[in-house]
Parts: sequence; C-alpha cells; structure tokens
Amino acid sequence: MASEKILNQKKEEVAKLAEKMKEAKLILFTDYRGINVADDTALRKDLRNVNATCNIIKNNITRRALVEAGIEGLDEKLVGPTAVIMSNEDYLEASKIIYKFSKDNEYYQIKGGVIDGKVMSAEEIITLAKLPSREALLSMLAGALLANISKVAVALNEVKKQKEEAGEKVAVSVPAESASEVAEEDKAEEPVAETTAEA
Repeated sequence: MASEKILNQKKEEVAKLAEKMKEAKLILFTDYRGINVADDTALRKDLRNVNATCNIIKNNITRRALVEAGIEGLDEKLVGPTAVIMSNEDYLEASKIIYKFSKDNEYYQIKGGVIDGKVMSAEEIITLAKLPSREALLSMLAGALLANISKVAVALNEVKKQKEEAGEKVAVSVPAESASEVAEEDKAEEPVAETTAEA
C-alpha cells in the first residue's frame, strides 16, 4: 500500500499539472514509442523555440489532472506511452511542429488534445496544423486589405472626376449674355418706391 507521503506527492503533481492545463492554450497528447534520443532532443528544442513543453507523464496522473481542470472526453486517448505537449502562447506553431514530426516518425502519432479550451480529435488538430503560419495568414490578410483599399481609392477617384466634369458642364451651359439679361429683367421688376408730396 502506498505511503501517505507518496500519495501526497501524487496529489501535488496532479494539482500542478491541472493548474498548467487550465492556463494552457494547447494541450496535445501523442503516442510516444520508437523515438531515439537524437530525435527526441531535436523535437524538444523545436518546441522550446515556440515556448512549448513536452513531458512524459503517467496516464493516471494525466487523467486526474484533466478531471481537476474540468476537461472531459480524453480518457480513451490516454493509452500506452503518452507525451503531453503544452503551450500558453501560440497553439498553431507547436501543432505544426508535432504534425511534421509525426509525418517523419511512423510511431509518433497525435492522439487528441485541447485547443483554447475545446477538446479536439487528432483529425481536427492535424487540419489546423496544415493551415498556413500566423505570419503567412497575416501577410495574406494584409494583401487582401491593401487590394480592397486600392479598389476603394480608385472608385473614389472616379467619383471625384465625374463630379468635377459635371460641375464644369453646368458652369459652361449658362452663357454670359443670358446671365446679364436675367439680371436686367430682375432689376426692371423691382417695385418703385412711392413718394408722397408734402402739403
């Protein structure tokens, strides 16, 4: 029977892991078999570069931490040796690294995980990992916005030209002679003030 000290250590480990899970933007579970030391070292280095961690944690500790963190629906994924990848920052880059690594290593497979609090299947995570990087998406968005702004600028310029042309036509359509005739007619129609002679 486990001593009280060991039980307390396990409780503390579960509590710490649960707290990390609550704060994480990404929690990823992967199969962890058939990986040599060199590949494992390279993977951990790549993950550190995007502020993500990779730890091998006992499944029963992970299960309890998930319960404590209020995350459901991943128990069946915790079978066999499991690596737990977590990041508090960018979930996309870490997912990309894991997906690329899984393509190059037959036994290293994504089991499932949690992204921004949502439980996701391996297929959903892989779909996200295949998306362009954040920088590429921002670049595409900036390009689209610039294209739209250019279209708006061209359209506004055309409207301005049309208004200017319309203004010139109105000014030219009233001859100077007509304008003077209208002025004389207005003057002739002005009422003459009546004068009364004083007795």
